Amino acid sequence: AAGVGQQWVLVEMVQAFYEAPAYHLILEGILILWIIRLLFSKTYKLQERSDLTLKEKEELIEEWQPEPLVPPVPKDHPALNYNIVSGPPTHKITVNGKECINFASFNFLGLLNNEKVKSAAQASLKKYGVGTCGPRGFYGTFDVHLELEERLAKFMRTEEAIIYSYGFATIASAIPAYSKRGDIVFVDEAACFAIQKGLQASRSNIKLFKHNDMADLERLLKEQETEDQKNPRKARVTRRFIVVEGLYMNTGDICPLPELIKLKYKYKVRIFLEESLSFGVLGEHGRGITEHFGINIDDIDLISANMENSLASIGGFCCGRSFIIDHQRLSGQGYCFSASLPPLLAAAAIEALNIMEDNPDIFQTLRAKCERIHKALQGISGLKVVGESFSPALHLQLEESCGSRENDVKLLKRVVDYCMNSGIALTQARYLEKEEKCLPPPSIRVVITVEQTEQELDKAASLLKEAAQSVLN
Repeated sequence: AAGVGQQWVLVEMVQAFYEAPAYHLILEGILILWIIRLLFSKTYKLQERSDLTLKEKEELIEEWQPEPLVPPVPKDHPALNYNIVSGPPTHKITVNGKECINFASFNFLGLLNNEKVKSAAQASLKKYGVGTCGPRGFYGTFDVHLELEERLAKFMRTEEAIIYSYGFATIASAIPAYSKRGDIVFVDEAACFAIQKGLQASRSNIKLFKHNDMADLERLLKEQETEDQKNPRKARVTRRFIVVEGLYMNTGDICPLPELIKLKYKYKVRIFLEESLSFGVLGEHGRGITEHFGINIDDIDLISANMENSLASIGGFCCGRSFIIDHQRLSGQGYCFSASLPPLLAAAAIEALNIMEDNPDIFQTLRAKCERIHKALQGISGLKVVGESFSPALHLQLEESCGSRENDVKLLKRVVDYCMNSGIALTQARYLEKEEKCLPPPSIRVVITVEQTEQELDKAASLLKEAAQSVLN
């Protein structure tokens, strides 16, 4: 019975072979031939080995020229020829042995050499020592850190705050803590370098919009909305962020926050606000751009700022809702892996906050001085003022370029040196030119503080006009 069954199967196979279409038989024949070829052919050909003689090897080694580890840097590069400061960089600063009025340091509220701040830092130094020698999660959390976080959250009227030990690392750590590969970030092309590094670390899809151009931003948001409609499944898991500065470090301009809030709710995006220049400057109580415009701070998803300007300390902080801030305690690289802020600097920041709360008039004083020098700097031949009238950091740019960035920088340096020789300390804005996404034009940065008198402000403006007349004309 078994033999009969096998014969019957064989008959069916032969019958199926005759009934099969011709193209089917041809295809099967080709496949069979290809399998036979693969089985019996060599997968690769052995190449004949050709050994070099010792002389040939030595000649090749002598001819080989390795690429330089770093590109050549001229000896007159500004980074290699820095000015040396002796003493505290307060109202008066001693640069290369010469005392000048300080228009270069970001000591907006004049707290760097404040006696109360120094006393608080000294008391903390005696209690805790110099540093912490550990990140926050590894015996690096001191009671003074928790007090500072609580005070910052209370001052900014948010649920919670988190502090970092390095100002630059604050926003550079915060962005990649939330925005990941595949997410989309809309960012102003004038964003500072710390934001750029945070975006780079996030590996997100970056879309630059023209500086403070809300029409251009909305164009990008509409384009993304159209793309999302094509692939709604992907759109549901893609997060979208807008990253801006309150006062832009590179331009001194204020961001149009009310318009940004409208776009946020219209297109369902989150807003990250970097306020290093506007914290302790804008608003009736120095709370920044949200207070300046009278905007509910809950409309902002995350606010970051450094404590190295108005608070005259070191480090930075982020504030917002508790569930947002707590995420950084697990994902903020600068928080998790850097040694925590030295307690003496945390104590100094707390005392600086006390002074800000006890003296709200200080912000109006700063604003009045900013507006005074902004007006006085108008009409300088060859130079134009860039920045808001209330910005404590203004830029002076050339009205017309000399033809190359290198020549522009040298020309502005001559203006800075002219002022330095006459007792006014200024500085040029510095950038990592090969790494900037949108390199700003060369400029002289003028920093205003509450310590500068009206006479000194007028002297600085007059001296800049005189320097421009001498150097540029």
